[in-house]
Amino acid sequence: MTEKCGITEEPLNLQVKGRGRANMTQISDQELVSLSVRELNRELRNLSKEEVANLKQRRRTLKNRGYAASCREKRTSQKEELEAERNVLRSEVDKLVRENSSVRQELDVLKSKLRALERFASGATIKKPLSMIKVEKSSYS
Repeated sequence: MTEKCGITEEPLNLQVKGRGRANMTQISDQELVSLSVRELNRELRNLSKEEVANLKQRRRTLKNRGYAASCREKRTSQKEELEAERNVLRSEVDKLVRENSSVRQELDVLKSKLRALERFASGATIKKPLSMIKVEKSSYS
């Protein structure tokens, strides 16, 4: 007996109605799941209603196991993909934070140079160019 995706390879013994034990049909779980409905109904024609109901219930259970297993695999792969994407985005955010910090430091340096030039210009009574006045009005601080 082997197992694949929750489906066992153990054959299921079915007794054909009115024929006795000598004429048993064996269907493994794998065969039961892989048969089309039409083929299954053809195989089940000579069985009792109880055996047919049990077999169909068994088939539904096995198919559900397969569906559940594929859903688990899909969920796991999606989770791994999303974690990889999250890691890429986190590293991108970290890079942008560092770049933003660097640009802010550069801006602070330029602001302090501007203030120093303004102090120098006011002490030496140098007139500010028209472009400097427009910058002050837009409040660069």
